[in-house]
Amino acid sequence: MRKQAWKTNQKFNYQDYLNWPDDERWELIDGTPYAMAPAPSRKHQEAAVELLRQFSNYLLDKSCKVYGAPFDVRLSEQETRDEDVETVIQPDILVVCDESKLDDRGCRGAPDLIIEIVSPSSASLDYIKKLELYERYKVKEYWIVQPVDKIVMVYKIDPSGKYGRPDIYSQEDKIKVGIFDNLTIDLGMVFKE
Repeated sequence: MRKQAWKTNQKFNYQDYLNWPDDERWELIDGTPYAMAPAPSRKHQEAAVELLRQFSNYLLDKSCKVYGAPFDVRLSEQETRDEDVETVIQPDILVVCDESKLDDRGCRGAPDLIIEIVSPSSASLDYIKKLELYERYKVKEYWIVQPVDKIVMVYKIDPSGKYGRPDIYSQEDKIKVGIFDNLTIDLGMVFKE
């Protein structure tokens, strides 16, 4: 699999994905491969590490689990055989509260919360393609983190199964995590200089 493969009309599945070279990172959305950028920026990594730390500390004695990339999430209709799954993503951070969705390959089904940290090469994917994808699969909360602008947009599934307008937070804010009763994320620590 090489980076020009996305230009073909060929559809790929999880079985194909598993056979691609280990030295290349890809995501697969509705059968179309998307090459992942090389190593993220320092600000991206610092935001990811701090978010993981705050979530991990909170979840230490709880049943929900938090994971950081690379960690495969396979999204499909329930009746699809695993090898035929056409969407495999690697969110920067995800939280899964239903242990039955976890296996040795990662997560099969929608996580409860996904965080994507925007980099210049991923912006259109994070803001458009993944927003639609996560809404379609009913991810309860989708956070888009902009480390350069120090902004977080939080989308939450409403009762109709759609994302409404996002709540927007800046460096001075604290985010009350909607899927938990008493977790607040301190953005001052996430965007600390």
